[in-house]
Amino acid sequence: MKLELASPAVFQEKHVPHDASLIGMSALVHSLNVEAPVRKPACVSSQRIKQIKKDTGNWWIFDSKYAVEKTVDAHLVFALRHEDLDLLVLKRIFMAIPEQELAAYVRSAPTGPLVRRIWFLYEYLTEKVLDVPDSGKVSNVDLLDGDQYFVTSGMVSTRHRVRNNLLGTRRFCPVIRRTKTLNTFIEKQLSLRAQSILNKVSPLLIARAASFLLLADTQASFAIEGERLPINTRERWLKAVQQVGKHPLNKEELNRLQSILMGDYRFINTGLRNDFVFLGKRTIDNEALPEFIGARPQDLDDLIDGLTEANSIMGESSLDAVLQAAAIAFGFVYIHPFDDGNGRLHRCLIHHTLAEKKFSPSGLVFPVSSVMLKWIDQYRTVLQSHSSPLMNFIQWVSTMRGNVEVRNDTADLYRYFDCTDAAEFLYRCVEETVEKDVPQEIDYLKRHDKAMQQIMDTVEMPNRMAENFIMFMRQNDWKPPKKRRRDEFGKLIDEEVEKLQAIVQAAFDGFDVSK
Repeated sequence: MKLELASPAVFQEKHVPHDASLIGMSALVHSLNVEAPVRKPACVSSQRIKQIKKDTGNWWIFDSKYAVEKTVDAHLVFALRHEDLDLLVLKRIFMAIPEQELAAYVRSAPTGPLVRRIWFLYEYLTEKVLDVPDSGKVSNVDLLDGDQYFVTSGMVSTRHRVRNNLLGTRRFCPVIRRTKTLNTFIEKQLSLRAQSILNKVSPLLIARAASFLLLADTQASFAIEGERLPINTRERWLKAVQQVGKHPLNKEELNRLQSILMGDYRFINTGLRNDFVFLGKRTIDNEALPEFIGARPQDLDDLIDGLTEANSIMGESSLDAVLQAAAIAFGFVYIHPFDDGNGRLHRCLIHHTLAEKKFSPSGLVFPVSSVMLKWIDQYRTVLQSHSSPLMNFIQWVSTMRGNVEVRNDTADLYRYFDCTDAAEFLYRCVEETVEKDVPQEIDYLKRHDKAMQQIMDTVEMPNRMAENFIMFMRQNDWKPPKKRRRDEFGKLIDEEVEKLQAIVQAAFDGFDVSK
């Protein structure tokens, strides 16, 4: 099939580089009028360049020797060979190609490995069967190259002789590229590193550290949402997080966790929402100004079933736990299936996966929400880098009630996504908790216990009073606050205060309270 391809000056709001023309997915999307975001479009230069391809940030520019014929199959082959896999774009390209054109291409080389991969992806994603006989007795090929992507063991399609090693199904399927950063993180074996740290301290100290870390994660998760944390709400979050990983993840478990997190049902609907949802602001006239719109309510059942099915596929494979946690948690928050609590449950699902795959030590929650709060700008960038491009392909109107209504089919926008950046970010958060937060909390408790023992040996006082003395000194740059000195500690003589101050300062010498 020939392409009518006059390369545009601008493609999806990005200026096409000088002396270059669209190639691969961007060429197909442009020429076939496909509605899908090409996140990193490719073009081919009319000149020779020093590298095989050059990364400009917005574009991949390929050397002129990579130019291909102006046909659908030539650009498809280029996309599969040289571009990152994008299931959303591929599916919509396939839907725009006449079946007989693609069938003719497959029949021209039915045993070729790349042709069979294209053939399999077409039938798998579109659920259409081409008028092509089965491939017959040929060697099996993997759909994805395990050196370039994280994959599962998969099942072989006997029709195509292609091993489907995707991380999910046609209903929900993230893709995670095998980057140098992720390979390095996995090689660090942070789960074993965390366990080795805990093996050096007593079970009682571990339990105390776990309690403090869980509380810190709880407070941070609500702070990320800009919400206050009432006592009853905090207790519900603690209850939810303490139960993660104990039950299989399915629609019922998600509903149960949401009901625990929300508590008061008077003002929200429980279970999957029945209305549209958006994140953003409203005008003074109550018109919606969305920055992101969640999946349509009529698509939620299928999307969530797909998400939990993908979670089972990944869980039964050898896929790294942090990668699975990123795929499920970020996939969930993009779908945004509930009326409220999606952000908190998104972070709760991280804990669920790490606990279910026994990545986090028993009884310990890595306070990833605390790190996300500390790195809030990076966290938002990761979320928005995926969600923002989708908005150009969602047709919506504002409703009288200040909500939105989506007018086009958007389910595929939430089914398929590249989770690589989110996985790298989450792994950085996990590393921060293992290498800094957990050791620091244990170190603090050791110093605290040493100070408490010496305080009690110096002055006989209630435990709570000694605890407060340490706390107030920590809050006041390791000096007793003057007002507290007159009030809570007014019965201490100056010599005693000086001794207690010296004890606390010595115990916490070198401890960075700002971390």
